[in-house]
Amino acid sequence: MKYYSTNGKVSGISLEEAVVKGLASDKGLFMPDVIKALPQSFFDEIDKLSFQEIAYRVADAFFGEDVDAESLKKIVYDTLSFDVPLVKVEENIYSLELFHGPTLAFKDVGARFMSRLLGYFIRKENKGGLVNVLVATSGDTGSAVANGFLGVDGIRVFVLYPKGKVSKIQECQFTTLGKNITAIEVDGTFDDCQRLVKSAFMDDELNAKMKLTSANSINVARFLPQAFYYFYGYAQLKRLGLADNSVICVPSGNFGNITAGLFGKRMGLPVKRFIAANNKNDIFYQYLLTGVYSPRPSVATLANAMDVGDPSNFARVLDLYGNSHSAICAEISGCTYNDEQIAATIKECHRTTGYILDPHGACGYQALKDGLKPGETGIFLETAHPAKFLEKVEAILGTKIEIPQKLQEFMKGTKQSVDMTKEFTDFKAFLLTKA
Repeated sequence: MKYYSTNGKVSGISLEEAVVKGLASDKGLFMPDVIKALPQSFFDEIDKLSFQEIAYRVADAFFGEDVDAESLKKIVYDTLSFDVPLVKVEENIYSLELFHGPTLAFKDVGARFMSRLLGYFIRKENKGGLVNVLVATSGDTGSAVANGFLGVDGIRVFVLYPKGKVSKIQECQFTTLGKNITAIEVDGTFDDCQRLVKSAFMDDELNAKMKLTSANSINVARFLPQAFYYFYGYAQLKRLGLADNSVICVPSGNFGNITAGLFGKRMGLPVKRFIAANNKNDIFYQYLLTGVYSPRPSVATLANAMDVGDPSNFARVLDLYGNSHSAICAEISGCTYNDEQIAATIKECHRTTGYILDPHGACGYQALKDGLKPGETGIFLETAHPAKFLEKVEAILGTKIEIPQKLQEFMKGTKQSVDMTKEFTDFKAFLLTKA
């Protein structure tokens, strides 16, 4: 499979090059030349297959031409060593719980897959030298990537995160690891962190001295595997006899997650439509209303992982739909919620159903409450365990939340981080000391 850039100046790129480079030389995002449709026979039997079996079939369509079957199967099965259960919250509304992995967040799927695929290419080529993974995080990406790559030979990870804008538990998950993981605390926003990463990829001097790649959802090996759980969620709905007229709602920040779902739909996944749930950073929602994309500085909210003012993967959404606003609106609707509404949703959902939402899942759940039509069944993605936002959720509910053992272990570690300004010259100087 060859890949091209969304900016149109780069094409014919191999999977290995797309994964290792992360970002195209024209600053665009890589897209596969072809999105293969899966046969109807697959969907006929999907409810009888395991998560791993479903994921392997999807992975083969994306990566099968470039990775031998045995290695790809091992990568998929090693990645998905945990379940993603579909849980009924109330009539016609189901939570796809993506928080059962090592860091209790949906990004475990993409981060673990990417670390294994990148490791495969490093071993295959045996070129020597370190691959340096740069990743900007608004919360869960940092922990998922850091833990996915922890201890992997030949790979060094630099996690950039906005100072004071991620939860304490999230911070513990990537600042306490050490080894090949370096946490960089940036005096700015997530968008500043993302800008530093992108600027590094475009800097000739840095790239001459260091092999750089990204583990954000701009990397095809990070976002494409996220399609796995859309197919598995549909399979579980089909087992319940509820797969007809299904709607999937995705809490959306940098738009890698919903883009993976849209790819799944192109592959034949019988989902009726998607809803993109925004917090106060509602750039995509405004685009749906107006047809004009107007990025702006992000603002801090209760659902911090969605605090993105210029979603990178919007370029992929545009490319997928041929830059047609009407085509996008035909398959994706939007909604937006402020902090007060998110808090009210968490409280009301717990009161009426007993289910505890995290702030991001709350946006998805409320969007289904507001937007489901008669005869539709909705799935919202519960992207992280509510205990990752312990202080916020406990304050809203007025009750204690049990902290899973996995999180308790992270909280025992000692924070190790590097203070950084939001100026690229400072970040570049730091990286050059590591070259």
